[in-house]
Amino acid sequence: MKVLLVSAVVALIHGSYATLLIKGPTQPVLEGESVTLECHYSDSEANISQVHFEKFAEYMQKWLPVRERFWCYNPKPVVQSDRLTLTLPHPGRFNEGSYRCVSNTENATEQERSSEPLTFKVYYMGELLLTRAGFTSYLGVSTELKVRLGDEVVLKCSAGSSEEPTYFWSKDGDDWILPSSTLTLSKMTAADEGQYTCVAEHPSVETLTKKRTISIAVLPEDARWYESSDGQLILMISAAAAALLVFLLSMSVFLCRRAKQAKTSKGPM
Repeated sequence: MKVLLVSAVVALIHGSYATLLIKGPTQPVLEGESVTLECHYSDSEANISQVHFEKFAEYMQKWLPVRERFWCYNPKPVVQSDRLTLTLPHPGRFNEGSYRCVSNTENATEQERSSEPLTFKVYYMGELLLTRAGFTSYLGVSTELKVRLGDEVVLKCSAGSSEEPTYFWSKDGDDWILPSSTLTLSKMTAADEGQYTCVAEHPSVETLTKKRTISIAVLPEDARWYESSDGQLILMISAAAAALLVFLLSMSVFLCRRAKQAKTSKGPM
């Protein structure tokens, strides 16, 4: 749980009303890590039970109360002594934004009835996706790639992130580092075999990193075409296409026979 240390506003007293303050995370909020927000008055004698949380809805451009029924992904705010707390046990990107504390007191001025907004961002990075040029991303790339001598291999890694990651490639046993999301290996030889690793780093949060390793093997010259990853993919697609064709033909024959039987059963008019 994030430590709550810094107040979002300076405590001031306006006439007979205490100023509402809001506290929140002081460090980057990572997706899935618990976060707690607090509302309290600068005067501990004020009634915190008349206060609620609001979140600014960007798509509607207005403040909305944080209620358990409406914000189904948020737990219900809890009154604890002289403060109101809201704990987000598993915050996601939909939880980020601006929050404030608002008093339900009718005779308070606008400045007195709400705190200054507190805004936090949720940092995240999804799993690293590895794709190969010329192939659909839906197929992905296995952990082992078999290619033929002279083939060209172009690999690209990507990851969904709150900010565009920094990518680089490396090869086990070699000291080179390629600062790019794309790795191009032209005219593959036996020397190009090995383990290649792509690493994605979040530009703002060092702990947010993902990596993916792929093993590339170069087949000998006398290897059969279907031994390569490309050949196995062609066989798989061909088998699926043949199965679909057989299914369509079977359905066509079945429907034709059924239509003939229905016509025969009616008899002459």
